Amino acid sequence: MLTCAIIDDDEINRLTLEHYIELSPNLKLEASLADGIAGLTYFREGKQVDVLFLDIEMPHLSGLELLRVLTDPPEVIITTSRQDFAVDAFELRVTDYLVKPFDFARFTQAVQRVQSRQSPAVTPAAAEGPLNTDLFVKVNSRMVRINFDEVLYVEALSDYVNIVTNKHKYIVYTTLKALETRLSTFPNFIRVHRSYLLNTQHIESIEDNTANLREGHFVPIGKSYQDAFYKSLQRI
Repeated sequence: MLTCAIIDDDEINRLTLEHYIELSPNLKLEASLADGIAGLTYFREGKQVDVLFLDIEMPHLSGLELLRVLTDPPEVIITTSRQDFAVDAFELRVTDYLVKPFDFARFTQAVQRVQSRQSPAVTPAAAEGPLNTDLFVKVNSRMVRINFDEVLYVEALSDYVNIVTNKHKYIVYTTLKALETRLSTFPNFIRVHRSYLLNTQHIESIEDNTANLREGHFVPIGKSYQDAFYKSLQRI
């Protein structure tokens, strides 16, 4: 079940999206809002959803402006009557881009893309006891075993993540948020930036809110993540 919010100043489009969500047994509508300011207030109150259906052209605060100020936005499906915002939208890592008027089939296709991004191509290796630290990741057509104790950091790359070790880089089709969930059993991994997960056991030093890792790697510590990150260092 994916929770959803709609932000669109077009009432007809909101009603259409509400109807499509109602027709989808795997979706649950949490909020339907008429402008970007209401959307900003909704997320700043700490409310969260899995999917945001977002219009671009709205008074006072556009959809793209809203995305730029959200520190950790959900999966976003743009809904707009114009195609010329596509480049800007995908630079902000939206999941899909629906041009109005769109039908239920196209809506369903966009939702399926969200589901594929939230179901990463990463599976636990066969259990070998409580200290097992291996996962399999799908790299192209191969399943590769990775010992996550050896991973320095994970970087988000649009629809993919870059898993970096001392010797290799693995490009895997999944989202950083989904992989963060799968790595929740690995206590050394912490989200330090909108685009980075960091393995704290490989930190050699920290300077100017940048973690200096082995082999000359550097990872920025995002402003909104700094408090939690520095508190976690006390437990290393």
